[in-house]
Amino acid sequence: MSTAHRHDLTPLRHSHAFGDDDGQRRQQALSVVTVLTLVTMVAELIAGFWTGSLALQADGWHMGTHALALGGAVLAYRLSARAAGRAGYAFGGWKIEVLAAYTSALLLLAVALWLAFEGLMGLRQPRPVDYGDAMLVAVIGLVVNLASAWLLARGNRADPKAHAHHHHDHHHHGGHGHDHNFQAAYLHVLADAFTSVLAIAALAGGLWFGWTWLDPAVALLGAVVIGQWSFSVLRSTGAALTDATQDPALADRIRELIESDGDAKVGDLHVWQVGPRAWSAVVAVVADAPLSAAQYRHRLQAIEPLRHVTVEVHGCNGAASHG
Repeated sequence: MSTAHRHDLTPLRHSHAFGDDDGQRRQQALSVVTVLTLVTMVAELIAGFWTGSLALQADGWHMGTHALALGGAVLAYRLSARAAGRAGYAFGGWKIEVLAAYTSALLLLAVALWLAFEGLMGLRQPRPVDYGDAMLVAVIGLVVNLASAWLLARGNRADPKAHAHHHHDHHHHGGHGHDHNFQAAYLHVLADAFTSVLAIAALAGGLWFGWTWLDPAVALLGAVVIGQWSFSVLRSTGAALTDATQDPALADRIRELIESDGDAKVGDLHVWQVGPRAWSAVVAVVADAPLSAAQYRHRLQAIEPLRHVTVEVHGCNGAASHG
């Protein structure tokens, strides 16, 4: 009686977790910044209500939405890590992070609309403001925002040793790491700092020159700028959620390597992002003397960000698929 042959599937199995090595560092930085933002938010709301400053209250509520967005970003990292090891998530949990960034952008847009409405109301009916006390709290808020931005920038700094090999083939294409979740959170912090600067300018104008209209006017200016930022994030994350992320330079590099023998031609190619620094590709190859799918995949090993590759091979004479 013959023993049944068992196929060795080890070469075909690989991880579907496409997170990068710096995710934990970014998550820790976001956690610290979330706490700082919450504390500052409470202080600014109380001070804004006490002093009557619309700009300060706007900055406080703005920070509140950002605290929610930052906390959501941290949660998204954790959910993404849990999803990475589950078969139900075909390409890991990266899109959980993208969805969190998309939601953050919607919150940012809502803040812009609220600021615009409050600014218009303030221009119609100016409110009395205790400029001196309000400015003190606004300055404290700005310091916290700048500290938060520094913490996030530090947390996003890649380890040169860990990423030295990442640059092996990066010059061949325009794709770079896109942690949409972290970028959206960082944008929220920058927007906080921006509105703090506007609040300080408005309060200074009212205190020194009696320009009461400046407080609501800067709220309108902030609404315009923040609205533009939110649309930018919505465009990039919306593209990632719908897999509209093909990098033309990366696709050209794949074609160049596959067709390097002068025989093989790429008949169909799909390239899309599956992680902050990870891409997937499905390639259909046509050749007069077709090689195995494994040989064509081997040609693409030089492209480090290409982490998941499926190759199907066809002969020009209508021969059956080899892979």
